[in-house]
Amino acid sequence: MNRRVLVRAGAAAAAVVLGLSACGEPGSSGGGEEQVVRVGVLTSTSGLLASYGQQFTEGFRAGLEYATGGSDQVGGVTLEVTYHDDATEPATATAVATDLIGQGYQIITGTTSSGVAVQLAPLAEQNQVLYIAGPAATDAVTGINDYTFRSGRQTWQDVQAAASFVGDLTGSEVLVFAQDYDFGKSNVAAVEAVLGEAGGAEVNSLLVPLDTTDFTPFVRQIVEAEPDMVYVAWAGDTTASMWQALTQQGVFDITKVVTGLADRVGFPLFGEAAEHISFLSHYFAEASDNEPAQALIDAVGTPDIFHVDGFVAAQMVVQAVAEGGTDVDAMVSALEGWTFTSPKGETTVRPEDHALLQPMFHARLTVRDGEYLPELVTTLSPDQVAPPVASGA
Repeated sequence: MNRRVLVRAGAAAAAVVLGLSACGEPGSSGGGEEQVVRVGVLTSTSGLLASYGQQFTEGFRAGLEYATGGSDQVGGVTLEVTYHDDATEPATATAVATDLIGQGYQIITGTTSSGVAVQLAPLAEQNQVLYIAGPAATDAVTGINDYTFRSGRQTWQDVQAAASFVGDLTGSEVLVFAQDYDFGKSNVAAVEAVLGEAGGAEVNSLLVPLDTTDFTPFVRQIVEAEPDMVYVAWAGDTTASMWQALTQQGVFDITKVVTGLADRVGFPLFGEAAEHISFLSHYFAEASDNEPAQALIDAVGTPDIFHVDGFVAAQMVVQAVAEGGTDVDAMVSALEGWTFTSPKGETTVRPEDHALLQPMFHARLTVRDGEYLPELVTTLSPDQVAPPVASGA
């Protein structure tokens, strides 16, 4: 990416520019003193996305163990890692990140919430720290500035994975059922672009307030609309209740449902309808077989969907410091264009906009002795699901 200054609405309110000397001191010691890069893992260990934050943290620890051989050192630089809760709240995340930057942290990673990610990215740019978002899937993170990267997939890749197996939708009606915040809205935008503009479908959306607990009135709207396909984009602790409402209202009997295969704990909630759903997948343990994937399994048992984002974030941190030392701009250059083997397979940081080009998967759920198990149907190459280069990048 070209070194540039981007003006973002609301950035001044979301970020406080801190003294550059504070950012540089821990990593610039000389005269034989130990060199240290401080890394803040800022993720949701409470709030709606707490389970995702736990997965990220466990995956990050596993990835750091793998990438440093258990030493937490890279080329003579010690990685000093601390862990912090953002409570899935943008204001909390901004306050914690501001404090960490003031203490001299040079790398921040871990974000699970898309709403948090779009607030932290301008903060990273203004203070020239490396920011690696985690499970936060909003497309807005890609290309937002020079200092922002991501260790997970983005919404466009989810939708492109869906588009690759739903067939010809020309003239059909697609309904996006999602939550009314950045993640849900970015899914609507991506479905409109991929299945609407490119695929010829009429795309409508039904966005549900984030604090909703009774989904029946919303699900009845799906039944009454009778769309040709429902694309479900959901995250967080209300996922189980949402799927239960879809099942109870008979949505699976009237339309085709496409969704992402998320947490393993939620698999049984699909019931008999599971075999009628078209599942796209960011990651599940059975999807790939390589050395990093085995290292992740060895560390956490059976990895869940966002363990891989933590693992990849750790790989990226180690690469940034291995090639960039204690200089943040050099860390950025070290990541741009880097191709490596993640637990998912071959992965590349696209230099133009920092999109993370990676495989995606199609899956099915099968029932064995009452247990729902995912099976790989198809692996989609990074090129098959690559998002367009972000405008302005």
